[in-house]
Amino acid sequence: MTTPEASALPRSPSGTRHPGDPRPPGRAWPLAAVAVAFVLAQLALAVPGTGLGWDEAVYVSQVGGNAPPAYFSAPRARGISYLVAPVAAFTASTGVIRLYLALLSGAALLGVLWLWRAVLPVRVLALAGALFAGLWVTLFYGPRVMPNLWCAFGALAAVGCFLRAVAPPGRGRRDRRAVPGLGAAVAAVTLLRPADGLWLALPLLAAALLVPAWRRPAPPVATAAGLVLGAVPWVVEAYTSYGGLAARLHRAGEIQGTLGWYFSVDDHVRALAGRTLCRPCDVPWEHPWTALWWCALPLLVAGGFAAAVRAGRGTAAVLATATAASLAFPYLFTIGYAAPRFLLPAYALLALPAAEGVLAVTGAVRPARRRLVAGLLAAVFLAHLAVQYAVLDRTVGYSRSVRAQFTGVAAALRGLGVRPPCTVTGREYVPIGYYTGCSSRQPRGHDGSITEAGLAELARHRPLAVVVHAGKAPPAYAAGWPVTRLPSAPGWRAFDAYVSPGARPETG
Repeated sequence: MTTPEASALPRSPSGTRHPGDPRPPGRAWPLAAVAVAFVLAQLALAVPGTGLGWDEAVYVSQVGGNAPPAYFSAPRARGISYLVAPVAAFTASTGVIRLYLALLSGAALLGVLWLWRAVLPVRVLALAGALFAGLWVTLFYGPRVMPNLWCAFGALAAVGCFLRAVAPPGRGRRDRRAVPGLGAAVAAVTLLRPADGLWLALPLLAAALLVPAWRRPAPPVATAAGLVLGAVPWVVEAYTSYGGLAARLHRAGEIQGTLGWYFSVDDHVRALAGRTLCRPCDVPWEHPWTALWWCALPLLVAGGFAAAVRAGRGTAAVLATATAASLAFPYLFTIGYAAPRFLLPAYALLALPAAEGVLAVTGAVRPARRRLVAGLLAAVFLAHLAVQYAVLDRTVGYSRSVRAQFTGVAAALRGLGVRPPCTVTGREYVPIGYYTGCSSRQPRGHDGSITEAGLAELARHRPLAVVVHAGKAPPAYAAGWPVTRLPSAPGWRAFDAYVSPGARPETG
């Protein structure tokens, strides 16, 4: 059903609006309202009292923070470290870093929705933004030093710029900024997560080559150039630090788990209950109500796709859905574990046709019943938000326990004389090292950058703490060192610390 607003808008033969249309896009205050609400929700629910997790400590330590750079394993990319560098280079305050990212993520959400105003009506964009920003996983990762949400913003920007770049001329000025915007968006996603950049670029390149009306050289060139430019730092680092590109790819595959054909859809469904990493994901599905929205999403997208086609906006729905499918594919079918953040780029793109589907429901009923239907939909949405809040509250609660655990451990270690320059190894060595202000080294696992003999030698020149689970034996080189039971936050397994004899405990 074509809405009056949609029918009044001039369109290209492809069905999308473009910047040259004589009628400007609608008022943008709903987009600003969604972005402001997103920021406020983060500041109220996802920021207070939380601490840096393992991955965050790795990324922050590369550009400043509280400790020397932690080992940077082969799969990682430095884009998120660059993003947080303007703050982390000057302060180690987790609260300041969280505030910076919360504000920046709100601005990014507003920016990508604003970019789409030349393609879709504001009411569709505002609802899509609310649907995406209302997910617990979006709110949780908004203020966190993790790349996935920023990949989602980059994917939205790339698809929006692509649609603006391929809009046929004839109704006004061409959008000359869309082509460099497309390249920059693809480059940003690739800089953050090279694999996501590749899976983002593939459907855009295919669309530019397969759709006759879109066969212009600029969009595919910009897409390919963005992919190459964004991958350059990762490829250069492969040769300078990992023994070459093939060696880094091989090592990255080992760390991520042997890549192959897996059916991980059920893993992702179970992870929606609040598991930030489900590996291995052989846990019972105890809270199926947390996945109701996930099961409803395909139906909303299908209904929205049909509604968008009738309204003349089918191309935007098709490309957004196809790109979302491409970005989700490797996480659903090639990796044998799950993390809700992996699918954030797909959720961001699918929110567009899903919003079309929600609005189509109200538009399909008789005018006399629209208020009733709108009220029922609002009630369903509020119930959905309540579920998301419940999951978010539990997940944030764990993050707060992370801070309590590692700040307590760090204080105890400093009291034992483990103060910079120092080194931590053993259990949870990366976050413990970060909170203590020490370097973190490990002779095995993802790190493997030092041997046990090297650690024993290091202990002769600086304080070294070997952290093990309470009651477990330390490595042979630390067997004769003094041992101390470290404080443990509620819900955490206790640790013992074997501290090198050269460390001088605080007295008095």
